[in-house]
Amino acid sequence: MSRIADAFKTARRQGRAAFIPYVTCGDPSLDRSIELAAALERAGADVLEFGVPFSDPMADGPTNQRAAERALARGTSLKQVLEVVREIRLRSQLAIVLFTYANPVVRFGIERFAEHAAASGVDGVLFTDVPAEEMAGFRPALRAARLDAIMLVTPTSNRARMKATARCGSGFLYLVSRTGVTGTQKDLDSDLAANVGTARKASRLPVAVGFGISTPDQVAKVAAIADGVVVGSAIVNEIAEEGDTDALAGRVETFAAPLARACRRSP
Repeated sequence: MSRIADAFKTARRQGRAAFIPYVTCGDPSLDRSIELAAALERAGADVLEFGVPFSDPMADGPTNQRAAERALARGTSLKQVLEVVREIRLRSQLAIVLFTYANPVVRFGIERFAEHAAASGVDGVLFTDVPAEEMAGFRPALRAARLDAIMLVTPTSNRARMKATARCGSGFLYLVSRTGVTGTQKDLDSDLAANVGTARKASRLPVAVGFGISTPDQVAKVAAIADGVVVGSAIVNEIAEEGDTDALAGRVETFAAPLARACRRSP
């Protein structure tokens, strides 16, 4: 069983949704990214989404765009992201998913990337800009390296579309909570429960919901209907406000712990 599958199985057995925080690797630095991974694991993370910084992150809102810009300004590359994962893997079995765009991977070489990612300890890869129709160019290499391909579906995806997309993936199915880009939001989409239901009918994979979830109350509402909850921009914003200081890891752990606790469902 993969670390991702095991994380969801453990969360389900414990009566909770899996907590999946997101951070951009290299923001504010590579060394801090290693510290942040440890802090988020202590806070209760089941799966860590590591963003690979890219110059044109069209699926990301302003908060995550600025994080990518900061990481790129420090020279963060895909090769360095994999080195960070390797360092984390020396001391942790936390499941790790790379959240990336196709361009950095294609430039690195798809087969070479899959081999290096697996060797570094990556468990899954989520391409934000590769639809199901284009996964044929990536899936064989990921499968050969035993990496889960995490697929995205959206509120505008009907059941047939979700089913076709889910067939291309493994690990879990990532349901975008709303149309648009990443970023915090005041209220959850009123159709979210129905969309989660459609995703469940379309796939046997666990369904995790992300984009715009930022508070314990929102996490609790999503945890009641989904198998996993992704929190990204709210954590990235904490990192931006604190900056590259020795207090950063503690601040992020303190912020994330209530989010992780909110994943536990009421009896």
